[in-house]
Amino acid sequence: MPQYKLTYKPYGAHSILIEWPTEIHGDILNDVLCFKQIIENKCIKDKVQVKFAYNSLLVIYVLGINNVYDKISTLESAYETMSGLNKSTFRRWNIPVCYDDEFGIDLDEISGQNNISKSDIIRLHSTSVYTVYFIGFLPGFLYLGGLKKELHIPRKSTPRLAVEKGAVAIGGNQTGVYPNASPGGWNIIGNTPIDFFDVNLNPPCFAKAGDQIQFYPISRKAYSVIKKLVDAGVYQLESEVLDD
Repeated sequence: MPQYKLTYKPYGAHSILIEWPTEIHGDILNDVLCFKQIIENKCIKDKVQVKFAYNSLLVIYVLGINNVYDKISTLESAYETMSGLNKSTFRRWNIPVCYDDEFGIDLDEISGQNNISKSDIIRLHSTSVYTVYFIGFLPGFLYLGGLKKELHIPRKSTPRLAVEKGAVAIGGNQTGVYPNASPGGWNIIGNTPIDFFDVNLNPPCFAKAGDQIQFYPISRKAYSVIKKLVDAGVYQLESEVLDD
């Protein structure tokens, strides 16, 4: 049963923007994804594209909109009658991370600013289960919710010009992994040998919004072994289906 009072408004000549309360929350994500699924598969006769963020959907009508109020009325009716999201279509992915100082180049800074030991940073980061909210910034960059408050730290005032591929980092109240080398302003605490984006695969990113991520610590030696397997295309990433 719908949980939220949504707002609907025109967004240019071809689109309608649907907005939820402005907060990052798993229940809102489930609601957004469920409504997206309904719009794409069941209730809309028009040809549409649907894009989403933390608390909004943008419904793009490929052939344009003749009467925006009719379209909004159809969307409102669809939302009022939708049922819940089937969680069994999502997975929890287990991601190995090496938190050694070689990779965790901002661990000391986070430790000092947050008055927390490096071992506790690693423990808190690797024992949390994170939800994938959406993919953005770079192809394969997962925006993850669920970071413990003790680890919240502002992004760097001056971003680095180059962050290594696989860097595991914290920015504000989120954590994430840089899928490729790029500039970036998040605080780096480790590195994973896993590929988060491969244009030769279908889909190119193994995870999707609604999935979960859990990191687990590995040694530098284990990192090198896994990296060789990943580079050879034979590494099997561990995951499990989420229960309803």
